[in-house]
Amino acid sequence: MEFLKLYLDHLVLGTLGFMSFIMLAFAVERYIYFWRIKLAEFKHIELLKVALTRNLTSISSVGSNAPYVGLLGTVLGILITFHEMGQSSKLDVNTIMLGLAMALKATAAGLLVAIPAILFYNGLMRKVDVLVSRWTALQDGHA
Repeated sequence: MEFLKLYLDHLVLGTLGFMSFIMLAFAVERYIYFWRIKLAEFKHIELLKVALTRNLTSISSVGSNAPYVGLLGTVLGILITFHEMGQSSKLDVNTIMLGLAMALKATAAGLLVAIPAILFYNGLMRKVDVLVSRWTALQDGHA
């Protein structure tokens, strides 16, 4: 329990920071790739879709799992607070409230990672749809 008390914030916020870094790196990579892509080089639509959607699953996974990482941090923080209350001979409302408030920051951090990840994912998926439509128009000779 002492290990969790000392390192919970570092573990949760470090994990969320790593997830955020991965998400941002993949999002930037995809935007650069979409900007430079030459649709005429693709002969089959399925190969185009595979190339366009590379790394999007990772961005989506960060968006859907970051709140759970934050929630896990909050639950463990509350567990630590209750454990401390049980070990103490007196109940101090200020200590309890401080412990609970600090535990909730993990959920907030999870949401701060998830919201941009979902926004990036949705924006990138829209760009995939546009590029596939442009490729289809090129194949039909309308572009």
